[in-house]
Amino acid sequence: MSMPAAHDPARTSYYVNDALYDEVIEAFTNWQRDDLVVTDHVERDLFRRLIEEEARLLDNDRLEDWLKLFARECVYWAPATVTGGDPRREVAISFDDRRRMEDRIYRLRTGFAWSQKPKSRTVRLVSNVEVFRTTNESIRMVRSNFLINEFRGIETRTLPGWAGHRYVERNGRWEIQARQVNLLECDQCIRNPSIVI
Repeated sequence: MSMPAAHDPARTSYYVNDALYDEVIEAFTNWQRDDLVVTDHVERDLFRRLIEEEARLLDNDRLEDWLKLFARECVYWAPATVTGGDPRREVAISFDDRRRMEDRIYRLRTGFAWSQKPKSRTVRLVSNVEVFRTTNESIRMVRSNFLINEFRGIETRTLPGWAGHRYVERNGRWEIQARQVNLLECDQCIRNPSIVI
């Protein structure tokens, strides 16, 4: 009898189910509490460095390296509502699993992504990085503010907001399990966000 093939999150979305949605919604609800703030400077600095590394990789168009920061089973969520809500029932700017994230990177690399002709240049500013404990010592929630300045063609635009990261520690390495991008103007016309926000 042959063994069943291992699930590959780059090929199928097998892990995107109601349990995942429930877990993501719970993780991003009521987590920014003063009693959960991590005050240890060493730990805070570790996560600040991870957030800054992510910004640098995105600004330098190192999307494949950026994807390596994520767990194999991961979610990238940009809500279109101020409160985040439930991505099963509310519009989202994006709600991507690993397969969809890889699809986006591949499309941008083809040279036929019309929304990136000409290609955007970005610079991200990240600040106010806060780390929060969870009930699981191998999971941390991280909040940071950002300003993304995008120059494309002859226009510069700024996308302000804040990001929530759910990091999980595996084999001595912190990986992004879920990333929530909360644009300040999420419920307005933000045109086509063809860059990774």
